[in-house]
Amino acid sequence: MGFGNIKIASGVESLNNFLEDKSYIDGYVPSQADVAIFEAMAGAPADKFAHAFRWYNHINSYKSQFESLPGIKKPIDQYGPASASAANGDASDDDDVDLFGSDSEEDEEAEKIRAERLVAYQERKSKKKVIIAKSNIILDVKPWDDETDMKELERLTRTVETDGLLWGASKLVAVGYGIQKLQISCVVEDDKVSTDFLEESITGFEDFVQSVDIAAFNKV
Repeated sequence: MGFGNIKIASGVESLNNFLEDKSYIDGYVPSQADVAIFEAMAGAPADKFAHAFRWYNHINSYKSQFESLPGIKKPIDQYGPASASAANGDASDDDDVDLFGSDSEEDEEAEKIRAERLVAYQERKSKKKVIIAKSNIILDVKPWDDETDMKELERLTRTVETDGLLWGASKLVAVGYGIQKLQISCVVEDDKVSTDFLEESITGFEDFVQSVDIAAFNKV
């Protein structure tokens, strides 16, 4: 087998003819067979050898990955069109040729590479930072009357705790007739804490709280 001297035009022409209906020297993925032929060439084929020129540029794009390509690099005379003796049916040679082993090995190697790449992709994907949607909410907590202990009302409000809830600043705002309301802010994770939960939890302090309103709601 072999293409002859692929540093000269006759050898390149033989390679070009061989690649007319093939993408690679051996099998269906880039392999050490392609590396062996590529490295044995004097350089890129002339444009007139279109198939060899296309193959050369494609394999050149894998240059930084040559060592990781599958297969075992063999002498270049073991690749290419069959020799005359093989064409004439040399029985001893036929006994030694595995007509299907090469493709099978390449397929298994290609499948292994695909599996490894899939695992690597899944690992990279799992390490990507997950964006958590949050909101900044300001609540108006209204007491029953001007005799309500507003410090205790605030203390009770802040006792409402759950995963994804963080209480912030607060202040008392005059409503009228000596009555004040508690205006308190909090940051919540949208998937974990709802406004209904906040309202129901705070109005549960029914001796102190008359009602709860949403004064402001903004995405963080």
